[in-house]
Amino acid sequence: MPIRNRFHMQAATAILFAMAALPVAANAAPDTNAALARDVLREIIAIDSTHAKGSTVVAEAVAARLIAGGFSKEDVQVLTPQPDKGNVVARLRGRGKGKPVLFVAHLDVVEADPADWSLPPFQLTEKDGFFFGRGTIDIKNEVASLVANLIRLKRERFVPARDIIVAFTSDEESGGTLNGVEWLLANHRELIDAEYVVNPDSGGGDFVDDKRSILRFQTAEKIYATYQLETTSPGGHSSLPGHDNAIYQLANGLTRLGQFVFPAQLNDTTQAYFARLSTKAQGQEAVDMKRLGEGNLDPGAVQRLSATPLYGSTLRTTCVATMLQAGHAEAALPQRAKATVQCRLFPSDTVSDVQATLTRVVADPAIHVTVVGEPVPAPASPLRQDLLHTVEGVTRSMWKDVPVVPVMDPWDSDSFYIRRAGIPAYGVSGTFSDVNTAGAHGRDERVGVQAFDEGVEFTYRLIKALGR
Repeated sequence: MPIRNRFHMQAATAILFAMAALPVAANAAPDTNAALARDVLREIIAIDSTHAKGSTVVAEAVAARLIAGGFSKEDVQVLTPQPDKGNVVARLRGRGKGKPVLFVAHLDVVEADPADWSLPPFQLTEKDGFFFGRGTIDIKNEVASLVANLIRLKRERFVPARDIIVAFTSDEESGGTLNGVEWLLANHRELIDAEYVVNPDSGGGDFVDDKRSILRFQTAEKIYATYQLETTSPGGHSSLPGHDNAIYQLANGLTRLGQFVFPAQLNDTTQAYFARLSTKAQGQEAVDMKRLGEGNLDPGAVQRLSATPLYGSTLRTTCVATMLQAGHAEAALPQRAKATVQCRLFPSDTVSDVQATLTRVVADPAIHVTVVGEPVPAPASPLRQDLLHTVEGVTRSMWKDVPVVPVMDPWDSDSFYIRRAGIPAYGVSGTFSDVNTAGAHGRDERVGVQAFDEGVEFTYRLIKALGR
């Protein structure tokens, strides 16, 4: 459930924003297809597909659109693990030259209280150059784009070299056993098995100061794991304090953890990330990024770049204390103290390795470090040069000077389940949004009207390019 406004990228995108002035009408989508996509968006925004309401109604609406647009019922299947959790798998049949490419987009949205909004959340409203409504950026805009483009390609009688599959899925926002991607992989993998997956719920374009800066090509995600640090002591009356105070013991361990920095790492994506950023950086920062882009984890460069939180997070696993609980009464010595530590794991790190590191760093056998839940990391996808070059070609055809930058996100999306199942997944979207404006999951969620139209056209060109 990535945060689609991507304000966290400001430090990186500020380096590149001067590269691409905003063209007012760059290769706008054809009027008919833009109108169709807007019509689909209007219909599905009006359907409340929050976790409580479920996704079946919107799934059936999507399937009906595709069948009316020329797809056979055989090639548009609605599958439900339970009645209110609908998923749709649609297939644009090709000539059998290669394994299919799969696109995924989730149908569910987070809750939206109308009392908190200035506009109705479950109604598409156009105002001041934006479309407002729950899901306009996360990610019913991408659902509408894929539906409209599948219909357009079918009407154009486009037959790709290999099948193009699109899965519209449930419960990305809430996860759990009814997550549509996870359920399809476990129960109907033959319907969605592919050489690789394109997930428009990650990646995408950034506006900085009303200029296009970069288009992000996501190949990896940092999976989160939560740990509990706990210590105990005998307790007693507060008037008779001893040396074995659970709060002090835990605090000392957390102080040591706060001073610890995980070692820096690189993978293909993060190396390419720094290499591309270095070309537009200046001074020492450019030199440091170039070294990392060459695979050189120079300690000085790592230390200097890590002063920027985004770069530091890109270079390593991070762990931070987020919650504390201790004591049971004001006049009693604490018998127990607990801390919650949330970690974001670099893809090559394991949950058990990080647990062992935390145990070593707190350096107190009285502090017990346990894993909360059962987090399962997913591997990074290989940085496929053929796919990267295809995305670059489509991007250049739309926005001549916008660079495509490989990235590793500090959150996770449905790509987690896909990568864990052994299928490479890539975050690619042609929708641009402002890095400084909170959008997804928030009040008055919105997408620019022009950004939406151009995102639709980008997806059309990408599908055709991948289908050749």
